[in-house]
Amino acid sequence: MEVIIMKDKIQGGKKACDIVKNELDKGAGVFGLATGSSPETLYEELRKSDIDFSDSISINLDEYVGIPADHPQSYHMFMQKHLFNDKPFKKSYLPDGMADAKEEIERYNEILEKNPIDLQILGIGTNGHIGFNEPHTPFNLRTHKVKLTKETIEANKRFFEREKDVPKEAYSMGVQSILEAKKVILLAYGDQKADVVKQMIEGPVTEEIPASALQTHPDVTIILDEQAAKLLS
Repeated sequence: MEVIIMKDKIQGGKKACDIVKNELDKGAGVFGLATGSSPETLYEELRKSDIDFSDSISINLDEYVGIPADHPQSYHMFMQKHLFNDKPFKKSYLPDGMADAKEEIERYNEILEKNPIDLQILGIGTNGHIGFNEPHTPFNLRTHKVKLTKETIEANKRFFEREKDVPKEAYSMGVQSILEAKKVILLAYGDQKADVVKQMIEGPVTEEIPASALQTHPDVTIILDEQAAKLLS
């Protein structure tokens, strides 16, 4: 793992944008994308840049189950707003939250098999999840349907008018799918991430902290702000 500590999430976004541009220049054509607050400054920098993704493919990590693509809180809509409207890809794949579970899992695994990811962008949850791979998720899973933990549902309810509207399940690439990317960038900002960042980087590789599996990957760059890095030895 390479750990890069920047002053704040703005500088972190700039650094991540430089890495994306460098990988694109080296021939990367398939990009794994994340949602949530962590990649927002990266996407802002990409929107402002002269980077052209019109010959590239994007594959998103996850999507809520039971929410259509045009729902304001869907990850389809998040990606349109934060990246795709300004930087369209040749083809963008996201899970279909309204599809039959068995068929959707098969479809997404086939997409990943046909389009190996060159660069995967990740955030990390305060409980160590990457994608929606919650604690104790087996590392050998590929795309799967996930029951969200109370902690994740609690974190997501600020985005919905009523708590009962918060999705309880999601489709997610599995840890195995993530580890098959050639290169990974993980972004983490804020002191609320400091404890889990320390466990991810300096703790044991354990399914209790799904992001710790990244210790086994040959090419991972972790971009932190000073607050998220404050507990690292």
